[in-house]
Amino acid sequence: QVQLVESGGGLVQAGGSLRLSCAASRRQYAMGWFRQAPGKEREFVATSNWSGSEVEYADSAKVRFSISRDNVKNIVYLQMNNLKPEDTAVYYCAAGQIGGQRGGGYDSWGQGTQVTVSS
Repeated sequence: QVQLVESGGGLVQAGGSLRLSCAASRRQYAMGWFRQAPGKEREFVATSNWSGSEVEYADSAKVRFSISRDNVKNIVYLQMNNLKPEDTAVYYCAAGQIGGQRGGGYDSWGQGTQVTVSS
């Protein structure tokens, strides 16, 4: 299993930006981000394949978020702009050989990083 360590979460005002990072212990084909808000199910946010040629976003993230990868350092980033209070959640990094928008496509998960957006 791959070890994943997220960082970059925090408290930000609505309209602000944050960049999440996830460092992997070794290279994986697909790396993605999911989030879980209190009382809600975990939901897909974004994913990228190895080269970045195939990226997918949730509808809520398509315009405001951007996923990118540094394959030399085995890090995946999630740049989040124009944050809204409804983006408040614990954000989880995931890695696997399949990827996609379902959690089942990933074998390894990070511990999560809290993102709180105040209005």
